[in-house]
Amino acid sequence: MSQDTYVGAIDQGTNGTRFMIFDHDGSVVAQAHEAHEQIRPNPGWVEHDPMEIWENTRQVISRALEESELDASQLAAIGIANQRETIVLWDADTGTPVANAIGWQDRRTTDRIEQLERAGKVDAVRQKTGLEPDAYFSAPKAQWLLDNSDPIKFQRLRPRDTRDRAADGELCLGTIDSWLIYKLTGNHVTDVSNASRTLLFNIHDVAWDSDLCAEFDVPIEALPEVRPSADDDTYGSTDPDEFMNAAIPVAGALGDQQAALFGQTCFEPGDAKTTYGTGSFMLMNTGDRAVKSDNGLLTTIGFQRSGEPVTYALEGPIFITGGTIEWLESLTLIEDPAEIEHLARSVDSTDGVYLVPAFAGLGAPHWDQRARGTIVGLTRGTRREHIARAALESIAYQTRDVAEAMVEDAAIELTTLRVDGGAVRNSFLCQLQADILGTEIVRPVVADTTALGAAYAAGLAVDYWETIDELRANWQVDRRFVATSDPTVNQRYRRWQEAVLRSADWA
Repeated sequence: MSQDTYVGAIDQGTNGTRFMIFDHDGSVVAQAHEAHEQIRPNPGWVEHDPMEIWENTRQVISRALEESELDASQLAAIGIANQRETIVLWDADTGTPVANAIGWQDRRTTDRIEQLERAGKVDAVRQKTGLEPDAYFSAPKAQWLLDNSDPIKFQRLRPRDTRDRAADGELCLGTIDSWLIYKLTGNHVTDVSNASRTLLFNIHDVAWDSDLCAEFDVPIEALPEVRPSADDDTYGSTDPDEFMNAAIPVAGALGDQQAALFGQTCFEPGDAKTTYGTGSFMLMNTGDRAVKSDNGLLTTIGFQRSGEPVTYALEGPIFITGGTIEWLESLTLIEDPAEIEHLARSVDSTDGVYLVPAFAGLGAPHWDQRARGTIVGLTRGTRREHIARAALESIAYQTRDVAEAMVEDAAIELTTLRVDGGAVRNSFLCQLQADILGTEIVRPVVADTTALGAAYAAGLAVDYWETIDELRANWQVDRRFVATSDPTVNQRYRRWQEAVLRSADWA
């Protein structure tokens, strides 16, 4: 390994795309970020332009290299972390998207999932996929794209029906990782962690499931090849004529939450992390055991290295946490996200106000597609400071909802929780989380562990790092938050649960 080589990571998230360059110590050498448009053509719909995401990806890679004065040839490999469940449909020959990507927050397929429930098929789907059937996941979105994509702009060259073309392999379906891998290498590939989020993948057989594909009317021929998350054979290399004059192996991919699990070096059963982004996602490594949840959690694939069995995880996805702060900003209750910590600290309590941010329904452990955002306990004395504090408390309460379910399912005591994501820069939130959870919260030096995990996966595949012990040695603590004794915590948590009930089944 040369001292002047590095590993790059594309972190393609809900709101934007970041490229980060890491050295062998896991330190950030350079980074660049570009936001993309949130397209909302109808209430509850969320779309992204795949070409905008691709062009942004090219831009941030170029900027990060230029600003660090590095040459692309100094990148030993590229890894990808991506917003999961978001689905893209594109032409296999031209690489042109057929339609906008349907985002993971999109709720247009709620009726399709309710059809599945009425048909009594939920348990069969859950058994194979480990997932709770919900509009959150990719399969109903893929079905909607195949049924509703407008073929007019393709008629001159390809007049055939969209479904026929997909069945013949002329169209590609995939999550954002596979879209970027295709644009970078020309290959239609995904990794096991992303495949496990589609409702089309059998996590026990580690393969696309023909019955599930038939249920959602998605042709297997249109789906990507499934490979390990850290792939020694790599997914392919960039074309030097198209990409910065360098052939760089694309060797690792993980759904963003599994990437954070990997970046936090949660390699042993019982290791757990929570990532605070637009939503929050708590994952616990369960080793080679796919733990069935009896408490509303998901059983998912965490990651896989070449030649090794898959590592499973329990997951509790919370749809909206950091998105609540963005919502307060859009209402001008705060001027910028950094202001919320000051406002929340300025009052001793929420004065009885509870905010349930069910803007896109409720995820784990409630799984209520028709829940909607609710604020209860308002009085004439309620000020924006109380609402700001209630917003932060809602993040911590939702995490406790998931943590209690996870401890019961896994039968493992949760003594420490590693945290990452943009919101953990808010020390008030971290202490609040420790107090409400009654568990030590550990914040690492590198908070962008999603990108770091993708870099680690790619670097391991090309022997930039030879063992996971090197990764463990890189992980460093920035601060520990120890739970304080507060006799009102459990009472306030019970009131939170009452507020959740008031948001249920609204839409």
